[in-house]
Amino acid sequence: MTTHVGDQKGSGEAPVPRHHQLIVSLFGLYARQHGGALAVATIISLMQDIGVESTGTRSSISRLKKRGVIDSIQVNGRNGYALAPSVIETFVEGDERIFHPRRAKADDQWLLATFTVPESQRNIRHKIRSSLVRMGFGSVTPGLWIAPGHLRDSVLAYFDTRGLNEYLEFFMADHIGDADLRKNIGTWWDLPALDALYSDFLDRNRGLLSAWARRSKSGSNPESDALAFADYLVLITQWRRLPYLDPGLPIKFLPENWNALEAEHLFQELHALLSPCAQRHADRAIDNNAAAR
Repeated sequence: MTTHVGDQKGSGEAPVPRHHQLIVSLFGLYARQHGGALAVATIISLMQDIGVESTGTRSSISRLKKRGVIDSIQVNGRNGYALAPSVIETFVEGDERIFHPRRAKADDQWLLATFTVPESQRNIRHKIRSSLVRMGFGSVTPGLWIAPGHLRDSVLAYFDTRGLNEYLEFFMADHIGDADLRKNIGTWWDLPALDALYSDFLDRNRGLLSAWARRSKSGSNPESDALAFADYLVLITQWRRLPYLDPGLPIKFLPENWNALEAEHLFQELHALLSPCAQRHADRAIDNNAAAR
């Protein structure tokens, strides 16, 4: 495994995310800036920079192709892959969630979702429920789901592109009455589990920030950029699911010492430090593989 600048990440060695998850991050970060596609040789080269052997990369590429995430394509006359059209909008929406998260205020409206699916279409029902969870909804009852109102546009677009809007009804609502919203939010979302994920992210990456804060003082060079790329790709892959599990719930209704705020700040600091260096390394690798054909 490649040695990274931030090897000391809490009480133990931080596990590298699964190979196919890293490749998805790779496409999300860099493929769209280069015509939406990457040559196989480029993918293998960049994955080797984080210690993943070519056999593991090829196996994960095949898995992603079968799932419809990427499609085979020629890149400068070489075998390559591009993001499937069906997932491009998901990546665009993901940019906002990951890099420009929004947290609702206590008096903001809520987005309610309810759906009706015939008993004969249980697969559709499961797909809708899974999609609601993925988009950050909490479950009020089996047939009523809730999310912060600022997700309205992205939610409507998400379900429309998947042909599921015909089963769903959405409403914008204000909370009224004397019900304890803080208590209810604690039942609609699994807050302890979510807070534990934020805590784990902090434990794994506090050391990474201090290490890169020291290293950045010595300036940039290709070796440093390669290390930054390795750490940044893992960081993004660790982080990108959290803004979906936590849809930006109002701080007023969350437990005290909620780890999300510190975790969001840590992520933004690491993003600012590592992203430019990682971008230089990825651009070099992509350009070098294009020139080698």
